[in-house]
Amino acid sequence: MQILSLTCLAGALLLSGCAATLGSNPATTADADGSAWQNQSYSALNADKSLQPLTPAKAGNGKVAPLFTPADLWDRIRRGFAMPDLEHDLVQDREQWYANRPDYMQRMTERSSKYLFHIVEELERRGMPTELALLPYIESAFNPQAVSSAKAAGMWQFMPATGTYFDLKQNVFRDDRRDVLASTRAALDYLQKLHGMFGDWHLALAAYNWGEGSVGRAIAKNQKAGLGTRYTDLNMPAETRMYVPKLQAVKNIVANPDAFKTELPLIENHPYFQTVDIKRDIDVALVAKLAGVREADFRALNPSHNKPVILAAGTPQILLPWDNAKVFERNLEAHNQGQYASWTVWTVPQTMSVADAAQRAGMPESELRALNNIPPRMLIKAGSALMVPRSTTTREDVAEHVADNGHIALTPEIVTRRTVVRAKKRDTVLTLAQRYRVSPASVADWNDVKAKASFKPGQEVVLFLPVQLKTSVAAATSTKQDTSVAKKTPPPASTTQAKVVGKRAVMAKERPSASTSTTTAKKKEPVRKLAQADIPAKVRR
Repeated sequence: MQILSLTCLAGALLLSGCAATLGSNPATTADADGSAWQNQSYSALNADKSLQPLTPAKAGNGKVAPLFTPADLWDRIRRGFAMPDLEHDLVQDREQWYANRPDYMQRMTERSSKYLFHIVEELERRGMPTELALLPYIESAFNPQAVSSAKAAGMWQFMPATGTYFDLKQNVFRDDRRDVLASTRAALDYLQKLHGMFGDWHLALAAYNWGEGSVGRAIAKNQKAGLGTRYTDLNMPAETRMYVPKLQAVKNIVANPDAFKTELPLIENHPYFQTVDIKRDIDVALVAKLAGVREADFRALNPSHNKPVILAAGTPQILLPWDNAKVFERNLEAHNQGQYASWTVWTVPQTMSVADAAQRAGMPESELRALNNIPPRMLIKAGSALMVPRSTTTREDVAEHVADNGHIALTPEIVTRRTVVRAKKRDTVLTLAQRYRVSPASVADWNDVKAKASFKPGQEVVLFLPVQLKTSVAAATSTKQDTSVAKKTPPPASTTQAKVVGKRAVMAKERPSASTSTTTAKKKEPVRKLAQADIPAKVRR
């Protein structure tokens, strides 16, 4: 007992001595030798400043991370804000724009609830500002199926070439620019790269929208002119000028929704989905059934899939709502009724019509067109990968090289070429369209003129004509000289036979032949090439 009492007494004395040392001024309590050593050491570190005691007020100035977890995901996002605020009139303009559209904000934020947690997790793992989690609000309103007029796709809006650069697969079976995990990884990689290039988040965001080369040239131009190189200093397109103000406006609303009379939906600080491994090709409808979710909800989490079947070789993982993932795995193990996939991929052995391909695949032509997005009047080229019904005897799944690189190549049913003719006196869009048996709208589109436009005599006019009409067009537009030449030199048996009545050449019979690969235009109308009139502009160009 005496030993225990002595131990406690010694401990009390020791603690009181430590407290006296910590609570006193080192300059007055240290001995002479100790003071001299302390002064010498500090003066060696900083000869210009004297050591001051640490007061309780100063000790409380540092920011301490709270021990409690965020109440919801919005709170977590606010804590991670790290980008400098942009002070600009455009910010206030965009704040009012969003605040005046509560229904739009509600739809947009509710749509984002499926994806935000994953994005915030990735940003925190990389040490990036959580403001960037709000960027898809600006890019696509968090719609993974969004496609811009410039063909950018997904909630992060990747252009095809940029997506390829960041290893986002794009083929007839899937488009990873829409994939939640892959596109987020690529977008954050790209933003980190841009921030490393410019050292400024506002400039990095401008480059994400406008292109790194454009921002770099704008900076160089300002440097040469002796101007500033901040985001607000650069001369840029209106869309890029509004880009960062939009993000800043959304940030301000998220930071203080009450100030803008905006109500943010509750988004729990918890994963919305989890990944599930897929080892066999399986129908989307079957996945939704086994998981107990609507097919629309499944596609919202897996928007990169645009076919009715998931090819395991190309997509070994899918996303399912958190609570439904285990349900799916349990039901998949118990599933023993029929095959998993009712669709497969057939590689076309030779160029053929859609009707022939549908007959070989054993399905209606209309269904084959719809399933594989084949427009009218097109042939399917050899090597194309078509989605077709899978027979019950098929045991092998689609190979990896097909699942990753499948494509469909099409060619017009009619061989086409481009023609340039010279307009005659009083020629208009309508008269040329009637003469060459094409629509006036097509003639106007090909020449970038209005449908009622007139042409000057001798003006070059572009026409796209089917090769099959070449002989009839030539005969219908022949001059007297052409007619007399035709009389003196009869055409071969394989070409079109014509008989002349007055000043017009009337077609008696037409037999398309490979030997008639050129056409005779009017006098002083040199033929260069022909093309089909009804081919869509996107296909032609």
